Amino acid sequence: MKIKIKYRLFCAILAATGVVVISMFLIMQWSVGRGFLAYVNTMEKDRLQRLAHVLERSYDSNGSWEFLRGNPEMWPELLASTREGREGREGRESGETENVQRRMGRRDMTFSNLSGQGRHMPQRFAYRFEARVVLLDANKSPIAGTPGNLDSAQVRKLTSGGDLIGYVALRPRQRLTDTYQLLFVKQQKLTMGLVAVIMLLVSAALSLPLSNRLVEPIKRLAASMHRLASGEFGTRVPVWSQDELGQLARDFNTLALALENNERARRRYLADISHELRTPLSILRGEIEALQDGVRPMGPESMRSLHAEVMHLNRLVEDLYQISMSDIGALNYRKEMMDLTELLEDALDPFAQEFKNKGVALFPGLPDGEFPVFADPVRLNQLFTNLLENSLKYTDAGGELSVRLTRRDAFAVIEFADSAPGVPPDDLERLFERLYRVESSRNRSLGGAGLGLAICKNIVEAHEGTIAALPSPTGGILVRVELPLAGNVT
Repeated sequence: MKIKIKYRLFCAILAATGVVVISMFLIMQWSVGRGFLAYVNTMEKDRLQRLAHVLERSYDSNGSWEFLRGNPEMWPELLASTREGREGREGRESGETENVQRRMGRRDMTFSNLSGQGRHMPQRFAYRFEARVVLLDANKSPIAGTPGNLDSAQVRKLTSGGDLIGYVALRPRQRLTDTYQLLFVKQQKLTMGLVAVIMLLVSAALSLPLSNRLVEPIKRLAASMHRLASGEFGTRVPVWSQDELGQLARDFNTLALALENNERARRRYLADISHELRTPLSILRGEIEALQDGVRPMGPESMRSLHAEVMHLNRLVEDLYQISMSDIGALNYRKEMMDLTELLEDALDPFAQEFKNKGVALFPGLPDGEFPVFADPVRLNQLFTNLLENSLKYTDAGGELSVRLTRRDAFAVIEFADSAPGVPPDDLERLFERLYRVESSRNRSLGGAGLGLAICKNIVEAHEGTIAALPSPTGGILVRVELPLAGNVT
């Protein structure tokens, strides 16, 4: 059976709370009994101190311990004198003992006699103060009380005139036996048990809404994810916190925005491709139909027009092929050691006459010395050719193009800076997007399809370099290409 995360979280919170409450209950149960027993033993230490003072005064009055040895009934009276009006609950406990003795008509029962009949002593009397205190002389011989193991006993020295006259020892109580004490401890344990049950019920009452509140952002995120998977790329979720869920919401919004932009670019790309392909095809169709209908005579001029449109269509298809091969990683690069200066000179030579014919001055700035790079000469020649063709097409007559090659740290920097017309700053970053054109200066009448710079970017990135478009000091655009020099590629 599938259990919702809300109920899983509810059970987890309730289980954790239950473990804590039960542990606290057991610890408090143990602590109350031990603590109250320690409290009773502390009270009995005070009574032991009072008994020591009483015994010292009695010794001073009689001069020896013979008054106890000859009269054992005195020992209970001395013990009773330490509880009257002082012991509260312990007094009531010993008072019950006297009442029992009186009812049994056995006032001559002494605790020394009881000590001689240990196996006949009632169990409840064995834990009383009177049954655990013993008087010893200076030689630690028993005088009164119930002898026994005194290893853990509290011992008080008895002195008279500065001389040691004996000891009084009290064995600690090991358990509670008084009815009132046991009743008090029992009531405390019952109260703690009731509190534990109430805490569990309160925890259960709070856990369900708390778990529902914690799961609510996840539910909203899951619903948004479902809409996004269904193609609703405009879906966004509110960022409600700064924790991990908030970070997840921000990442979701970033993903949704990227998918929306990719979908928009895909649709624009398909629309532009269909338009780019339709334009030369429409021209070809019109030319051919004009020839078929006899509107236009067959001749060299008509053949040149048809050939130009076919070549334009061929370049467009070839550019699309290059882009698609680069996207799937199937574009072959045959890299070798080569001199970048020599390659750039070879690329500039064929364009010298074309720039001259258009009236655009070409200023090559190639330094002496070698710029060794590990690259594919065919692809780099394609890169430089595309950039030179781009400047040739979009630089006004009477303008100029300067090509400079410099070294910057471990990179070779090639800059193509042409003159007007320029490109708005907002459009510079988009020049390398596929099929993107600045319509005010780059139109289809110049034969551009907006794929040349996109191909240039793929070639540069395949050589672990960078390419950027910046405003040119001469009024056009400056295309900067940085390629790693040999020994700095991976």
